[in-house]
Amino acid sequence: MNQLNKLSLAGMLMLFFLFIGTSCTSFDEQTNAETNKPDIDAVTDDQPPPADINLPVYFVEFGEDDAWLVREVHTIPYTKQVASAAMQELINDPRSIFPAGAEILGVSIENGLVTVDFSSEVLNNHSIGALGEELGIQSIVNTLAELPTVEKVVFQVEGSSEGLAQDWWGHVGLYEQPFTYSCSRVFKPAIWVTHPSENQVVGVPLFIKGSAMVEEGIVYAQVLDKYGNVLAESSTTTTSNSDRGSFEMSIKLEPPLGDNEGDPEEGLVRVSGYTDPETMQDVEIPVFWP
Repeated sequence: MNQLNKLSLAGMLMLFFLFIGTSCTSFDEQTNAETNKPDIDAVTDDQPPPADINLPVYFVEFGEDDAWLVREVHTIPYTKQVASAAMQELINDPRSIFPAGAEILGVSIENGLVTVDFSSEVLNNHSIGALGEELGIQSIVNTLAELPTVEKVVFQVEGSSEGLAQDWWGHVGLYEQPFTYSCSRVFKPAIWVTHPSENQVVGVPLFIKGSAMVEEGIVYAQVLDKYGNVLAESSTTTTSNSDRGSFEMSIKLEPPLGDNEGDPEEGLVRVSGYTDPETMQDVEIPVFWP
């Protein structure tokens, strides 16, 4: 084969493989219906598996004469279908107020609006009262609304929000859809921190963000090194001095130096509210400095 023919053959092969590479779509790209969570490239043998997901989930808790919401953080295996996984955590938990046989038929997200489609069995719940129904609805909404880009939530039953679906469990109903996040009845825990997350590599100044229901709305924060020495501290007030409110603060400090150059240094962020010292609830978040 002369040199010209060799070049022509190489060019044809290059065009063929270029066509193959640009016309294929992965199975995950075709089937991934949820768009509210981060995606990753395909994992190869030389890459670590994706990290587990820390998922806030809200449950209804009943007292003798009252009811409220409890926020918990569940750790689940990595998945691209985060909203569906959140609903499964909520509906399958032993404390769930969903009636037996209720299933999630689908979850879709578009432009900040998430639509959850339930099976008809979800309507078979008429014994929890108006407050229980209101909190049951809010537990679903809050769980989904903590996901990135989710702003509003709509319920469907067998693909429709009309007819029997509107009455839901007989009291509050679905007449005010779409629903939005509310923490006014979230009584437990007293404090939670959304930033930094556990074992996060943090910078300086250190930004702290969260929610609290504490006396006078005062929140305290300390930054400690791995030996328990206080490096810096600060305080702020929440957006409400009588109910639950959000808080943010920024703390300047000299980050500790690691024992070995290049190794991240351990530290701790401690957040608390001003209450009786014997019952004070501290939230501690381990962090690292680069």
